[in-house]
Amino acid sequence: MSDLYPAGIEPHDHGMLDVGDGNLVYWEVCGNPAGKPAVVLHGGPGSGAGPTWRRMFDPEAYRIVLFDQRGCGRSTPDAADPRTSLAANTTRHLIADIELLRQHLGIDAWLVLGGSWGVTLALAYAQRHPGSVSGLVLFSVTSTTRREVEWVTRDMGRVFSEEWARFRDTVPEGERDGSLVDAYARMLEDPDPAVRERAAREWCRWEDVHVSTDPGHRPDPRFEDPVFRFRFARLVTHYWRHAAFLEDGALLRGAGRLAGIPGVLIHGRLDISGPPDIAWKLARVWPDAELVLIGGEGHGLSGSTTAQALLAATDRFRDTPGP
Repeated sequence: MSDLYPAGIEPHDHGMLDVGDGNLVYWEVCGNPAGKPAVVLHGGPGSGAGPTWRRMFDPEAYRIVLFDQRGCGRSTPDAADPRTSLAANTTRHLIADIELLRQHLGIDAWLVLGGSWGVTLALAYAQRHPGSVSGLVLFSVTSTTRREVEWVTRDMGRVFSEEWARFRDTVPEGERDGSLVDAYARMLEDPDPAVRERAAREWCRWEDVHVSTDPGHRPDPRFEDPVFRFRFARLVTHYWRHAAFLEDGALLRGAGRLAGIPGVLIHGRLDISGPPDIAWKLARVWPDAELVLIGGEGHGLSGSTTAQALLAATDRFRDTPGP
């Protein structure tokens, strides 16, 4: 992460926003209090907004807003508690949370940055509230369609055969030919904690595999924490089994609502977890978007060229007049 802005950017304001349904969402603001507003939509779902996200913006120029989506990070209640209901944890709820936070902070419009799952959420939010968005910077582009979920949970077995066989064989034998994400979600709700732990461990093991095509890939150390991996696996399977709670293909069909909103789509050519055609198809129906394909790098920010392209995009928006 040496290609990002230096570490040590700390929040000057933070709080817990009551978003209803018994949920409190943690938020923080970093950088210049009078700077250009920007909000981060983290990946996962369920990974939380760690300090690395602060480093994707020039702290002298941006008012950087981070928050932990429902059920994860410092937000409460915690999805890592199996007693926490996920009934009020949907894309519609998250979109409403983002808009409520914008209003709470008195921001007219902001630059939206999202990565991986955060791209799906950013697109859904921008299409619902285009007037609240001054621009979009999106990397590791996904739209969480049923086809994408099937690709990751089944078709990727053609690439990582041995690892996928272990992933598949973790579920009961009678469920191995059906929806694997449904099977894992059921295991993660099992009353037996040993079943829940095994499902979380193997789901996260597979997560580390299918994003590993980048030569610089390293296993995610957060998956060593049993609390994090259960929270993460529970929220990912919850959103994936419902295809992000969106009509299939809705984000592509709704791209016309982004007309006039400038965007940058940054994607690694070696990203087979989220194949590059997802970003390419989006760029074709969103004329205000620029597609940046990075050769030799995969999913996320493990490669320096992707990080450099990300900073180039936020720096460009920094220097653009407007909100």
